[in-house]
Amino acid sequence: MKKRLLPILFAMLAAAFYAINIPFSKLLLREIPPTLMAGFLYLGAGIGVGIMFLLTAKKTPKDELLGRSDLPYVIGMILLDIIAPILLMFGIRGTTSANASLLNNFEIVATSLIALFIFKETISKKLWVAISMITVSGALLTFDVSSLQFSWQSLFIIGAALCWGFENNFTKKISAKSSYEIVTVDGLCCGIGSIIVGVIIGERVSASVYLPLSLALGFVAYGLSVLFYVKAQNVLGAAKTSAFYAINPFIGVILSFIVFREIPGWNFYVALAIMIIATAFVIVDTLESRHTHMHIHTITHTRGGSTHTHKIEHSHPHGHFGDENTHRHKHFKFRF
Repeated sequence: MKKRLLPILFAMLAAAFYAINIPFSKLLLREIPPTLMAGFLYLGAGIGVGIMFLLTAKKTPKDELLGRSDLPYVIGMILLDIIAPILLMFGIRGTTSANASLLNNFEIVATSLIALFIFKETISKKLWVAISMITVSGALLTFDVSSLQFSWQSLFIIGAALCWGFENNFTKKISAKSSYEIVTVDGLCCGIGSIIVGVIIGERVSASVYLPLSLALGFVAYGLSVLFYVKAQNVLGAAKTSAFYAINPFIGVILSFIVFREIPGWNFYVALAIMIIATAFVIVDTLESRHTHMHIHTITHTRGGSTHTHKIEHSHPHGHFGDENTHRHKHFKFRF
């Protein structure tokens, strides 16, 4: 149980740090164009965690450093992490910070489905329920209830979430490596790449005083968030770690109200209630430690005056609660 609580704590810290991204990025977007903003956020993550990596590099075993075999996943991670934050920055400029925080939870759905169909991770019934609820919540938030019109800005946020869904699964393939090195490489490459794209398309920053603020925000919201995410993902897997991001809009909504005094529409409160229930399913599902038991059933029957005894063996996973010696069983069937 204790071994599972630490990665759960890491996953929740990752979500909490990331939660500050949308409200404060929306604030800084008044002064910094979206593509450059995405670049500075990742550059801040790369620089901040890079310093931490240099301080710990001597203690890092060589087999935990990125190698040539990791290159395809590293390249995929970097390309997706350039595209995703740019889409997110464009998206949050045209919608409320609170709605954007909830919509970004579509990343959970994308990560889980990609993990299932492409990377063959197991998805339990509880996690399926949570995914379905998150999908319904996202659908509620893609409409402007004041005019009953589809919100096109929502598509940018959903597109960012889809990119991060693929990126999360790529990162899972290298999550056993040094999380400090992963975040450093990802942050520096994505940051520089996004800034180059921003300069090429003509974006400029008028007031340099906001650059340190964007770098600091990037270090916390992306750097520390991804750092804890990778640590949790190595134990929990891509689908479950991503599912813990369902808690980040709760924090984001509180910050949005404090910063912008946003009063959401009725659809937001319905979506929030659904998301709370989905989060509960995710947490309960993650605390269930599964393994397989072999069961032997003995069947005795009499036919034609003689008695026959048969032993039938089968196995299936169990959900365990508590420690290894005292626990109760719940029976599950897994088909994925």
